[in-house]
This record gives sequence, structure tokens and C-alpha cells, in this order.
Amino acid sequence: MSVMGRVGTVVRPAKAKPAAPNLPLGEIIQEDCVAAMARLPDACVDMVFADPPYNLQLGGDLFRPEGSRVDAVDDDWDKFATFADYDSFTRAWLREARRILKPNGTLWVIGSYHNIYRVGAALQDAGYWILNDIIWRKSNPMPNFRGTRFTNAHETLIWASRSEESRYTFNYRAMKALNDDLQMRSDWTLPICAGGERVKSDGIKAHPTQKPEALLYRVLLACTRPGDVVLDPFFGTGTTGAVARRLGRHWIGIERETRYIKVARQRIDSTLPLDESAMKTMASPRAQPKVPFGSIVESGLIAPGALVTDSKRRWQARVLADASLDLGGEQGSIHRIGAVVQGAPSCNGWTFWHFEEAGTLLPLDALRQRYLANLVGA
Repeated sequence: MSVMGRVGTVVRPAKAKPAAPNLPLGEIIQEDCVAAMARLPDACVDMVFADPPYNLQLGGDLFRPEGSRVDAVDDDWDKFATFADYDSFTRAWLREARRILKPNGTLWVIGSYHNIYRVGAALQDAGYWILNDIIWRKSNPMPNFRGTRFTNAHETLIWASRSEESRYTFNYRAMKALNDDLQMRSDWTLPICAGGERVKSDGIKAHPTQKPEALLYRVLLACTRPGDVVLDPFFGTGTTGAVARRLGRHWIGIERETRYIKVARQRIDSTLPLDESAMKTMASPRAQPKVPFGSIVESGLIAPGALVTDSKRRWQARVLADASLDLGGEQGSIHRIGAVVQGAPSCNGWTFWHFEEAGTLLPLDALRQRYLANLVGA
């Protein structure tokens, strides 16, 4: 006997079900993304994160003022003969992505001004329902060396559900906790991928448009649960897979280029999943807005599961994945938990809580200062 509810209503269990065993979980499929998705069963993934070719239409080389050549995107995978060709390609992969999404699944797609408007129109035509457009504001963008336009300092992400009726996942409380108990806005300021995070091959960057892990961390924490299946049809060097593994999500990657697959596999294999006790998420009260503690966690300056203590080591709390603290089952922001343990009306968690480094206790504010220094110096 079957029981049917309202049209479009799917009741999900509190604990995520194990992923279907016949899916290529944790694998990178080397193939054209449309063909690879066509072989997957209907309604089998919870989220698709897509970073498709931008079709940049670049003409000629670009040089910095001192004469050095800019390593821009000039790979064959980003080249399309006409806008019509690009639109046809976009409609094809969006159609397959929607087919393999579960009824309550969502799609994230990122792009620049070159392509995002075309992609947005195509996904609406395909039946997706747009939930938000997110502006990723780059704190350290590449300058416009020619001085002929404004510095291109942002990219746009579109978040869409499979249909208007989808009961999609949105971890609102986790997002609020990640942002120091303020409602998460649709403009995110994060640095571009640089320094040690940049994946290299033979000493040079392996991929021209590698996305920062902090960006994927926020996306996956926002709208997936542990055990969910995330598919990336343009896998590149594996940022989605690395973050999914870190957060306890299953992943499937699709990538054509052998050189990317090799570095992606090495990168993901070296990524350590979070301890299960750090996977819990919970919201908490108001706190400092300028540099949320969530940004410190996203950037990797302190890892979920790390222990923090007050300066006299009277209390010890564990950092959770959404940047809240857990102390004996009491969960909240760094400010709230600091106030609770002291029986005080408020607390500056940045100066109250400390972490140990090289045998010395340092306040969390030291990590905030490092984060700010990275923003300025990156």
C-alpha cells in the first residue's frame, strides 16, 4: 500500500539515508559531462554544483604594466564558436542535471558576466526555480591592467531548486551561526584562491579558475546534510570533492581533462574528513558582524573539532562545523558560550576564548587579525 501526500511534498527523515549503492560515489568520471550524467539514474543526487566554462571570448594576450604576461583562461574547453553553440551546450547539461536531481534537490551554478545571464535564462526555461543569486565579492581581485573598465571584483552564483514545488534543504540556523548570529546575506566577501591553497602541477597553477574551498564550504553547509550526494559536472581540480569529503557528504565528479583528474585525486585523498562530533550545527545569538568567526573556520585558520579554552583553562569547548561552540551539550556562538560559562549577560568571545599554538595560549582575536592581514596582503 502506498501513501501519498500533497503534490510536491516529500517528507525527509531526520537522519540522512545511506546513498544508493549503485552510484559512482567518490569517483571521478572522465567523460563529457552530458554523456556521463545521461548514464546516471533519475532523481539520484541531492545537489549539483556547476562551474561551467565561462566562454570568456578573450582576444589576444594580456600583459601587466611591467610587461609580464597574465596567465588567463585560454584553454580549448572554454572556447565556443558562437553564442548559439554555448547556449546549446548549456541547455544540454542543465537538462541532464535536472533529471538526476531528487525532487527536493538544488542546483548551484557560478559564472561571470560573460555567461551567467545566458545560464540563468536557460535554467529558468528548463523548469528550475531560482531561489537566490549570490554575489561572491572577491577581497583580492585581479586588477584591470588595461585600465579600460572597472575592476571585475565579483562573480555570481545562482541557487535554484529543481522546481517551484521543491521542499529544498536550507540550513538557515547554521548559516546564521556561521555569520556570528546575523542572518546570512546574499553578498559574500571571500578571497580568491591563492597561496598554499592553489593546487600546482610542476610548480605552476594546475587550473586557471580554481575556486576557494571557503566558497564551497559555505555552499555545502547551507543546503546539504551529512550523507547527501553532491555532483560536480565540471570537477576541475576537485574543490567540490575535497570540501564534500571534509563535511561528510558523498560526491561524484565528472571531468574531461586528464591533467585535472590527476591532481584532483591526489588532493581529495589527502583531505581529512571532520570528526563526527564536529559535524553538528546550531545557531546562536548576536555578535560582531565585521569578521564572523565563521570566516575563520571557513578559511582553515582553525579547524572544526579544535578545542578552545579560557585563559585560565577553567572551561574547554569544541569548535563545530558551523563555527558554533559545544561545551557539555550547550551550543552557541563564541560570545554566547563565553557568557554562559561566566554567568554574565554578554561576552567578547574573541578575547575570552583561546587556542593553543606551540605551547602558548593565544586569544581567538589573533586568528581574526591573521585573517584580516591575509585579506589585505593576498
